[in-house]
Amino acid sequence: QVIKCKAAVLWEFNKPFSIEEVEVAPPKEHEVRIKIMASGICRSDDHVITGALVEPLPIILGHEAAGVVESVGQGVTSVKPGDKVVPLFLPQCGECKSCLNTKGNLCIKTDFGMKRGLMADGTTRFTCKGKAIHHFLGTSTFTEYTVVHESAVAKIDSTAPLEKVCLIGCGFSTGYGAALQTAKVEPGSTCAIFGLGGVGLSVVMGCKAAGAARIIAVDINKDKFAKAKELGATDCINPKDFNKPIHEVVMEMTGGGVDYSFEVIGRTDTMTAALACCHNNYGVSVIVGVPPAAQKITFDPMLLFTGRSWKGSVFGGWKSKDAVPKLVADFMNKKFVLDPLITHTLPWTKINEGFDLLRTGK
Repeated sequence: QVIKCKAAVLWEFNKPFSIEEVEVAPPKEHEVRIKIMASGICRSDDHVITGALVEPLPIILGHEAAGVVESVGQGVTSVKPGDKVVPLFLPQCGECKSCLNTKGNLCIKTDFGMKRGLMADGTTRFTCKGKAIHHFLGTSTFTEYTVVHESAVAKIDSTAPLEKVCLIGCGFSTGYGAALQTAKVEPGSTCAIFGLGGVGLSVVMGCKAAGAARIIAVDINKDKFAKAKELGATDCINPKDFNKPIHEVVMEMTGGGVDYSFEVIGRTDTMTAALACCHNNYGVSVIVGVPPAAQKITFDPMLLFTGRSWKGSVFGGWKSKDAVPKLVADFMNKKFVLDPLITHTLPWTKINEGFDLLRTGK
C-alpha cells in the first residue's frame, strides 16, 4: 500500500524546508520501507541547501537516522517488519570491487557523487502534490517513512535507543572510524583535529580510544572546547588567537608536527593547513569533511614529496552493513558514549529551527 505521511521537502536552494504530505510507494524487489523514529542533522544536509553539494530538486534530505522496518519487497532476507534498523547512506552490496577488497568500503551502489537522487531502477518512491521527489544518498530520512535498498540497511540490537544510535548512521561512525580505521592512530601518538562539530568530536573520541597521548583540537568557536576536553582533547586552540598560520602553531607545539591530522570541516584552506601541520616525513592527514563542489586545492607538492600521506575517509572507512550492528553493540556495552554529541532534541516539525542551531554553531 502507498503510505501518506509528513516529510520535510526542499523545493528551492537556500530556502527553509516545507513540511508536506507525501505519498511513499511500497518497496519494490530488494527494497525496504522504514518508519523513521529519529534523525540527526548533519552539515552535509545543509551543504545541499546552500548548493555546496549539488543535488537535484525537489528532494527529501536526511541520512543519519534509525527506525523500524514497516514492510519489505520481494527477495529481502536480511531484515523483516518490526526489526530496528539504521539506513546506510554508504551501502554494502558485498559484490563490487570495494566491498570485496579488505581495504575498501566505497560500495559502487552508493549515490554519493552520482547525484541521481533515484532508486536503482531510475525512479523515486516519493510523490508530493503530483510531483516526483528525489531521494538523498539512497536514504532520505527527513520523513516519517522512507524506502531504501536492502544493501543500504543494517539490522541492529532490538533494545537500542533509536534517538541515540541514529548518530551511528553518519556522524559518530564517520569521525570515530577516521581515527581508528582510516588513520589507524597508535598508542602514544599525537593528533590534531580541525573542526569540533559532532564528527570532529567523534574523531577526538576515536583518537582517545586508540591511546593517543596528545590530542590537539582546533576550532574558531571556543564554545566547543569544554566538550572537546571532556571527550579527550588535551589542548584546544583557536586560530583567531594567533598572528601566524595555524599549521605553524601546531608544528611549534609538537616540535615538528603531529603524527595524524584530521580535517573535519570541508574547507580547502583547512585541508591544506591540516596536511601542513603533520610531520613532514611520516605524518598522515585525513580529509573527513565533505569538500565543496567546484573548488580545487593548490598546494606545494614538497609537502608530499618528503613522505607525508594524504588520505580521504568516507563513513570512517567502515564496511557499513558489517560495522553498524557491531558499533551499536559496542555502544550498548558502554565502549563509547553518544550523549555528549546530542545538544538538542526537537520534534521533527521544528527541523528548520534545528538547522538554525547548526548554522549558529550551537
